Formats: sequence, C-alpha cells, structure tokens
Amino acid sequence: MKRIGILTAGGDTPALNATIHGAVVRANQLKVEIVGLIKGFNCLFNPRVPHVHLNPLFQEIPELDPTKGGTLIGSSRDYVDPDNKNDLDLVESRLKKLGIEGLICIGGDGTLNGLQPLAERLPAVLAPKTIDNDLGLNYPSEPDEWVRVNDAAAKRGYRYKQVPATETFDLDHIVNYATPGYTTAVYVSAGGVERIRTTAESHRRIAIIEVMGRHSGYIALGTAYGQPDIILIPEHPLDLEHLVHRVKHIYDLQKNVVIVCGEGIVDEQGRELGAETKSTDPSGNVVLSGAADALRNKLVQMIGDRYFQLYRRGESAKEAIFTRKVGHTQRGGRPILFDRFYAGLLGARAVDLLLEGRNNAVSVLQYSTDKGFHVEGYDANRFRDRWGLIHARKLHPALYDAKLMKPSRLGIDYLLPIFTDAIGNDDAEHMRSTLFDPGNLAQPYHSMNTDVHKRIRYLETEAA
Repeated sequence: MKRIGILTAGGDTPALNATIHGAVVRANQLKVEIVGLIKGFNCLFNPRVPHVHLNPLFQEIPELDPTKGGTLIGSSRDYVDPDNKNDLDLVESRLKKLGIEGLICIGGDGTLNGLQPLAERLPAVLAPKTIDNDLGLNYPSEPDEWVRVNDAAAKRGYRYKQVPATETFDLDHIVNYATPGYTTAVYVSAGGVERIRTTAESHRRIAIIEVMGRHSGYIALGTAYGQPDIILIPEHPLDLEHLVHRVKHIYDLQKNVVIVCGEGIVDEQGRELGAETKSTDPSGNVVLSGAADALRNKLVQMIGDRYFQLYRRGESAKEAIFTRKVGHTQRGGRPILFDRFYAGLLGARAVDLLLEGRNNAVSVLQYSTDKGFHVEGYDANRFRDRWGLIHARKLHPALYDAKLMKPSRLGIDYLLPIFTDAIGNDDAEHMRSTLFDPGNLAQPYHSMNTDVHKRIRYLETEAA
C-alpha cells in the first residue's frame, strides 16, 4: 500500500489535527503517501474530489499543527447511503482515480456506521474522536444487549432498546476507554463550573449549567472536577422530587447551588427535557432546544417564589435560578496534552491497521491496571448489534451514584487515570505566552483554511 486517504467526519473536536498528524508521521516513517479529503464524506460526492497531499516528499505540510483544534481538512455530517449502489460505485471509482488504496476515517459512532459499506469496496479503518466519549463498549458483549421494539410512531415501525446488562462491569474490560476530544471538553466544562460558582455564591443563586453529550453522560460526569453540587446524566431518568429535596438541603446549607446537566437528560417517562421541537440536525439527531431551561422551569414551579422570599434572597424563583450553556467552547480550541498524545498514537495505529491488512478495524485506546494506557486494533464488526447497527456507548450505571447525584466510587476510579496529569506544562505556557500577545491586538486572525486552500487539488471533471 503506497497511498492512503484520510478524512474527518461529524462534529469537530479539539484533537482532530493531532490524529491527522499522528497518521502523517507514521505514514512518513513507512514511506506511504497520505491524501487529505476535504470536508469529510462530502468530498466523495463531489466529482472533482477536492484533496490535499499532506506529506509531499514524505514531509508533513507546515499547516498541520497537532496543537491546533479543529481540522485543517474540514468536516461535514454527510454519509454514504449503504443502499445507494450508484453512489458507492462513484465513490469507489473516484478514490481509485486518486490512487487511494486504503482509507482512514476519523469520527465517532456515526462515522463508523457510515464506514461499513465503504469497507466492502476498499480497505477502510477508523480512528476515534468525539467529545461525547460515546464510541466504544462498556464490555465486549454489550452489542448483544440491543433489541428491536415495535413502535408505530418510529420511522421504520420499530426502535432500538438496550436491555438490562447481565455482564459484570470491570474498568479493565472497557473497549476504547476514552476518545480524543473528551478530555479537553471536560477541561473546558469543569473550568466553566468553577467560574459560574463564584457568581452563584455572590448572589445566593442556583445555577444550572448545561453541557454537551446528547445521550451520553461522560462530560457531565467529568465536570465533577469543577465541584458542582449536583450532576444529572441522560442515562438516569430524573427524579424531580429527589432533586428538589437535594437542592433545598444544599441551598439551606451554603446559600447557593450549582447543578450540571447533560443536554439529553430525560424525565421519569424517558422523555428528553430539552427536546421541545422535532427539528433534526443533518445527521438526523433531534435538536435539543434546552435541557437547562426546561429543568429551570420545573424547579421554578416546584420550589416556588415563597421559598426565596422567606430567605430574603429574591422576589421570585425565576430571579434566583439561572441557566448557562458551556456550548461549543467544549469542542473547540487547543487540545490538552492527554488528547494530543493519544490522538497522535491512535492516528498512527490506524495507518498500521491498513498496512497490516486489518480492513474495517478501529484503533482503540485501552486501559488496564497492569499496563496503563495502550493503543490496539479492534474489529469494527464487534461493535455492531445483530442487525448490523453500531450504537453510541452510554455511561454505565456503575459509574454514577443516583442518590448523591455524583460520580460513584467506581466512577471516580474511571476518571482518575484519564485526568491525572492530563494537562502538560506546555499547555499552561502556551496560555501565558499567546493569549495576551500584543500582536493579537493589531493583527487579524489568520485562518489555516487560507493556506490549505492554496494546496487543494482536484480530479478532472467526470464525463457526463
């Protein structure tokens, strides 16, 4: 194999460039050309297939900076329809015209699903990324727990449901312990919790902070480092009576409360609090309009104005309870050391998987108490349920204490290996030396897209 392609798909994360960099460094060592496909799978629908040669003469291009967030080759949420043979034929033909003999896709569970039909046409592997940390398995047999349930309201007349686990949960058995991007997202979110706390303390208020993760509570769990009082995760239905009891107890004690909620939290009937509209994003996911705002409305109603008036801490519950979203700052900016280092190793391992002939495989970050963190390859087919679908990983119940609304003892044990020493000395030095650089005041921002655009090449347009 002399030339491989690489693309980034789905939402951006801070560690994408680091993953690409790791792949390019390894490709240079093996004397393999590596071509970046512009804007993910969208590139493959374009007859001209915009692309960039990332290692001419087996040297990485200077625009490829592993410390810079986002992706220099762009991303999109387009995927190849596995039932559209014409599109698959065209994609295969275009990649062959480029001389690409193998493909690395950098993405999450959606990308891994999208990779399946391509892996039947040419060697293709996945390097993981997602701030949600939901690409992986709590244990190898987890895909077997998914069943189909008849549902007339569902698009295909059924929906998927995960039955209660029968497998004993063990941290050493997790497949893909943590994904690049997750650590930086928690770093940003935990810092946001710390900063909002001082406002809540100063004004005797209750803050509800919404973090990303959709149906995965990993980011919310990690914000425990910012010391919120209560953490609510999508995997555990919300017990409002218990929540109000906890809020009042903490507020009585310290005159402020900080609550972190994942954007996909659900009520006791399993309905998403933030899914007030049925609009969807380009991937078909329901757009969550505001879990924090929905939760605030419920607390305002259940706690009531009189509670705060008696404390002389406001005229109304609406005044005393406020919301904030950490938002897209979680998925942007410079990746911290843990993400940069392991993203690079996972990108390099993806190159090795292709050259070893491991088609439809995933480079995964494993952890064991004996070996610590190490990178391996894993068969993508083992992520699929009996119908061939790959599901997003959910936070295992053993990692969360539903009574205290905090990480369990095992949850703490899960987080410690990831975040102990996750920040490097160079991370702090970078902030010190660049954020208040006087040049920032006078010079406009220089986008890497400007320079990469000059390197883009195209196939000749296909004949009609």
